[in-house]
Amino acid sequence: MTTKRNQLLVYILTLGVFSILNTEMGVIGILPLIADHFHVSISTAGLIVSLFALAVAVSGPILPSLFSGMNRKKLMLLVLGIFIAGNLVSAITTDFMVLLIARVIPAFFHPVYCSLAFTVAASSVSKDDASKAVAKVFVGVSAGMVLGVPVSSLIATATSLAHAMLFFAAVTTVAFIATLLFVPSMPVKTRVSYGTQILVLRRSMTWLSIAAVIFMNGAVFGVYSYLSEYLKTVTNYAWNTISLMLFLYGAANMVGNMIAGKLLTKHALRTVMFYPYALGAVYIMLFIMGQFSVPMACIILIWGVLGGIGGNITQYWIVSAAPEAPEFANGLFLTSANLGTTIGASVCGLFISGLSTQYVVLGGILFLLLSIAAVYPRISNYSNYHNHSKMN
Repeated sequence: MTTKRNQLLVYILTLGVFSILNTEMGVIGILPLIADHFHVSISTAGLIVSLFALAVAVSGPILPSLFSGMNRKKLMLLVLGIFIAGNLVSAITTDFMVLLIARVIPAFFHPVYCSLAFTVAASSVSKDDASKAVAKVFVGVSAGMVLGVPVSSLIATATSLAHAMLFFAAVTTVAFIATLLFVPSMPVKTRVSYGTQILVLRRSMTWLSIAAVIFMNGAVFGVYSYLSEYLKTVTNYAWNTISLMLFLYGAANMVGNMIAGKLLTKHALRTVMFYPYALGAVYIMLFIMGQFSVPMACIILIWGVLGGIGGNITQYWIVSAAPEAPEFANGLFLTSANLGTTIGASVCGLFISGLSTQYVVLGGILFLLLSIAAVYPRISNYSNYHNHSKMN
């Protein structure tokens, strides 16, 4: 009975994470409509994405720790309620500044829910199955990033912008009701003091882990940010084919999440060590064969699987460096991941403007080399900290 209850809890957490990522990423597909509706430029409309990500990065190391002593069920309901309110305000407002505020305030609470979801999922199962439980929650992350964009775009173009915002609110409301009805009260029995949580920053192991996550995420999302542009200008796909390829990447991403759970349970260190080389090989294939339509579809499939595995690796890498402060570690993960995405997209954009779209992969390979430089010192110097050292 307990096993079934724990499985249901993990599924509800996955739904909650999906609803939050759906709110964050879904607007990307409707930015031109937002710009037209509020009579602002496309770059100004883009602030609702960039300021959201900035708010996540700023609050990541702070808010999860501040709320770490609160009953976890109440905390989940609080964050989901804030997201519902933000989406409802976004649906009815006619003022762009109000829309911006309605987006940024919930963004500060994004790391609170997501770090809590990873922590609760891991603690709801045995230590050996923790990576698999976290991998299931990551399916919600992938689904939010992949499904949110085309679905919101479809709803907005078929009906209205307000309906797309109401779609975000509706998904979050379902997660809220499921949490209210099926998640048991989860008071925090032993609260980790702020001092203990902050102390993990004194370890070089923590900083090496943060650096590795920034570089790994930069390697994945720096190149992925320009996938549509790559498929249009290098592969010469039609727009409907590009949409199909983005779906393929997303579906493969979810498969990668589930594979990662098994890999990190059985061969954690080995998986982290070999990952940069596997993704590097894909990027080299992308550079050589990117102009050929059929090989490109195969490359996207493999790339998508590796992208899903990468998300799990980065979360595991930071949390395993600070197991005594899981909420704080997950907050650090979310901040590092968002910084990696921002820096990666900026640097890879420089390769495109300086050379051409085809050379975006050089930015990805540069970040992979930097991630190797951060991963190996941690493995060699701190193997005694590793939770799965007996496996290696």
